[in-house]
Amino acid sequence: MLEPVQSDQELIRDIDDTIAVTATLWWLGHAGFVIRFANITFYVDPCLSELAGRERRVKTPLAGGLVEHADMLLATHAHPGHLDVASLVYMIERSKRAKLILPRAAADEANARGFPYDRMTTTDANLRIEYFKDGIYCRIYAVPSAHPDFDATPASGHPYLGYLIRFGRWTIYHAGDCVMYPDLAARLQPFNVSIALLPIGGKNFSVAQAAQLAEDIGAEWLVPMHYGTFDEDRENDFLTHMLGHRPSQRFRTLRVGEKWIVPES
Repeated sequence: MLEPVQSDQELIRDIDDTIAVTATLWWLGHAGFVIRFANITFYVDPCLSELAGRERRVKTPLAGGLVEHADMLLATHAHPGHLDVASLVYMIERSKRAKLILPRAAADEANARGFPYDRMTTTDANLRIEYFKDGIYCRIYAVPSAHPDFDATPASGHPYLGYLIRFGRWTIYHAGDCVMYPDLAARLQPFNVSIALLPIGGKNFSVAQAAQLAEDIGAEWLVPMHYGTFDEDRENDFLTHMLGHRPSQRFRTLRVGEKWIVPES
């Protein structure tokens, strides 16, 4: 089993000691990220537990019980690799001001697995959540994801979401689990996406589709995710495609536990 670049208390100290004047990310493996700007810390789809029937290729970088600094936790949908309630319960107990943002359609399942309703903020496609801290204004927009279909109902809304997280000049798009659908690029283009976090493993975008979407929405950076932790390692496929077919698209691959300070220009 591969080791993360940094883990546990070392990783927590690195996050806490970073007063980010630009967007800063740490990859937690699979679809999980820590996103920090100024002293705001968001966790998106942290999967820190084992998944039944799936073997980890990379050791988990963090125990949920160590996280006391989260301002917001986000889950894109209810599948265990994205809504890891076993870890999220510890994180929410220790991060006293945090709430879990998740699709309205996933709230009952999260509660049935042990997550309290009063620490949830539910959302749905085309809705916006606002967050303020120490003079910093952040907006989180929900975008429907197809996995592989929308499976939305009038009663519960969209069960699969992506999130556009905007603070300062930065807009980060986390697609969750998603396949290409006809108007996805058109939905994203008005937001001037800075960083596109796109899944290239499992039943999601192909490498070529992820690269095309990044180009279509004018993303400054493409960061692949959802590969190599449980799924097959597709990094070589990604690098081969990008270097051979997308020489003008900036991209960054990360190792689990690695910190990336996004360049200002």
